[in-house]
Amino acid sequence: MAQQHLAETRAILEDLIAFPTVSDSSNLDLIVYLANLLESAGARVSLFPDETGAKANLFATLGPERDGGIVLSGHSDVVPVVEQNWASDPFVLHEADGRLYGRGACDMKGFLAATVAMAPVLGEAIEERPLHFAFTYDEEVGCFGARALMASLEQHGLRPSMAIVGEPTNMRIIEGHKGCFEYSTRFHGLAGHGSAPDRGVNAVEYAARYLGRLMELKDELRLRAPAGSQFDPPWTTINVGALHGGVAHNVIAAEAQVDWEMRPVEAADADYVKRSLQRYTEDVLLPAMQAVDPEARIDLDIIGEVAGLAPTHESEARDVLMELTGANDTDLVAFGTEAGLFQEAGMSVVVCGPGSIEQAHKPDEYVEITQLEQCLTMLGRLAGKLVA
Repeated sequence: MAQQHLAETRAILEDLIAFPTVSDSSNLDLIVYLANLLESAGARVSLFPDETGAKANLFATLGPERDGGIVLSGHSDVVPVVEQNWASDPFVLHEADGRLYGRGACDMKGFLAATVAMAPVLGEAIEERPLHFAFTYDEEVGCFGARALMASLEQHGLRPSMAIVGEPTNMRIIEGHKGCFEYSTRFHGLAGHGSAPDRGVNAVEYAARYLGRLMELKDELRLRAPAGSQFDPPWTTINVGALHGGVAHNVIAAEAQVDWEMRPVEAADADYVKRSLQRYTEDVLLPAMQAVDPEARIDLDIIGEVAGLAPTHESEARDVLMELTGANDTDLVAFGTEAGLFQEAGMSVVVCGPGSIEQAHKPDEYVEITQLEQCLTMLGRLAGKLVA
């Protein structure tokens, strides 16, 4: 089965990589391309555009209109290639040494290509249980597409019961990962001459104090690691990605910004961090800033709060994937995916797809052909054992 459909998968992947669907660009051409392929396989396809009309989610169905279907899901956007040194054009598929190179090859256009290549086979096998394809936008910048898709499914009364999210896991079954909460905290002070710092409100200085509290919380979270946590590391983490602010040595900085994230092991940790920072901001930082300038303020921008995937004692998705892949164990990972959003929508979910996360976002990203073969074998077994 895998060899039979590998050539078609490769051809589709070559086309997908040629669409430069970096998150700040439109994904419509790619989505229309996939929609046409799925319609040719007999699927009923719906496109759900975003508010700008420049991007869209795709949701397609093979089989009957009923609850309890299985979703094959992946995101269509990729990360930028700017300032990366590639050995070949990142948007032209390049094959060498059993690997297929290109931006998105493993993250995660390889999975999209495999599922669409297998759509005719899957469609022929279906009798009672529908199979859905969910392809989203803007996963790389906050999972905005998947969040919008969940609302669209609810609005249209669509209730699948299981989802396979095909992020690159080397075809290992992942049944849990941390959440990913990203923020930008903006400090608005009062500019002035550096010779009289008390007459201004130095936004950089207050940003630094805020950073200090973040680092304290980072240490506190280590002590909150749940007993028996299987995550690596086992506690909720905080990372500061960037600090911006100031214009010159002798000018009091009027603006500053801290870009940071946390990866919660459990929701209570996220609530603890947010409450602690709110108290520190309202009780300590703002009073000191506004004592000099009543207009000074601190704004917290929520870039994205993506729920983690919680392992569950009973899991149809885990049991099904273990049967399909022959695996006898599962793993947890630290990186985030859209899987938690599907779980919040009431589905049993696992993450399993071709390629390694170690190749994602890097120059010369690739997926091994043997990984695509394993994925195609899994999808072939899905047709034979679960859908018919």
